[in-house]
Amino acid sequence: MEYIHLGNSGLRVPKYILGTVPFSGTNGFEAAGNIDENLARRMVDLSLEAGINMFDTANLYSKGDAERVLGAAIKGRRGELLLTSKTGFHMEDNPNARGASRSNILTSIDQSLQRLGTDYLDVYFVHLWDGQTPVEETVETMTSLVKSGKIRHWGVSNYSGWSLARTFTVAEQSGSIPPITQQIYYTPEAREAEYELLPAGSELGIGSMIWSPLGEGLLNGKIGRNKQAPPNTRQGAGWPEPWVQDQERLYQVIDALERVAGNHGASVPQIAYAWVRDRPNVGPIVIAARNEEQLIENIASFEIKLTQDEHDQIESAARPVPIYPNWHRAMNSFDMSSSSEKTYLEGYKKSMGIDE
Repeated sequence: MEYIHLGNSGLRVPKYILGTVPFSGTNGFEAAGNIDENLARRMVDLSLEAGINMFDTANLYSKGDAERVLGAAIKGRRGELLLTSKTGFHMEDNPNARGASRSNILTSIDQSLQRLGTDYLDVYFVHLWDGQTPVEETVETMTSLVKSGKIRHWGVSNYSGWSLARTFTVAEQSGSIPPITQQIYYTPEAREAEYELLPAGSELGIGSMIWSPLGEGLLNGKIGRNKQAPPNTRQGAGWPEPWVQDQERLYQVIDALERVAGNHGASVPQIAYAWVRDRPNVGPIVIAARNEEQLIENIASFEIKLTQDEHDQIESAARPVPIYPNWHRAMNSFDMSSSSEKTYLEGYKKSMGIDE
């Protein structure tokens, strides 16, 4: 397993992280999986054997039960691994049990630590942008948690480019501790993060951790032009996410993944993981599995090396349209682009038929 620094920090993390959305499968998460403590312990074993020593969860997943299952699975070996969790979604009737307020963060961290059976987290995320809480309040609260030892670092998730930059700037200019990572949605089909989030993360020194590179089950290899999602999967059981821009576009991506998978004797999920892993500005990616067999297969994708032609086949299938100001920059100031954005501008130039 490859280890990289997470953003502009000294924390070294594996390129693959195990996600825990399928853990427990209760309180509205039944379609995501039903991994109990015994299987979770086995999956932690397999992950550690492969060099994956970081585990990602959230208080949202199964409304705290995923944290409890993970906590049981890692009992007695906290020092061997890295833990993350998140807060921000509305969890209960209490109007203050939501968002990035001091009240919610301080309450949530203690609850998560108790469920996980630990006294600190390596990374703690604000799970979604809270436009009703002053950024200063969030930054001050997260800084206090780092200084108290309850968390080592903090990050944000599902932010926009401007809210990411504002949060970082407020922290930096006030002498507080800025976030070191953002967790964002990015797949071979869902490429919106290329507009601002991926280059912004690189420019700000904020590592981009990718959640659900398989599109919440869309790219599990069981869905295609003539294949409907099985009922025992998220997409076959009424899971509301993700939003799909264009169904035909999705099928074009799946077609490309299937062609490349055939070249390697691999599965569609393995190729999707390998493609996202190698993309510019991408840090660690969060993989997941419903069972031991899936986890072994997904971990094995780390050994797959795609050719440039294979990368290009998948990239061209769902290249984002060059919305303003990207088309303008590609036309008029491409030579002034930074390394973090140049690769995307090159794609926009191809889409517009502009010669090098």
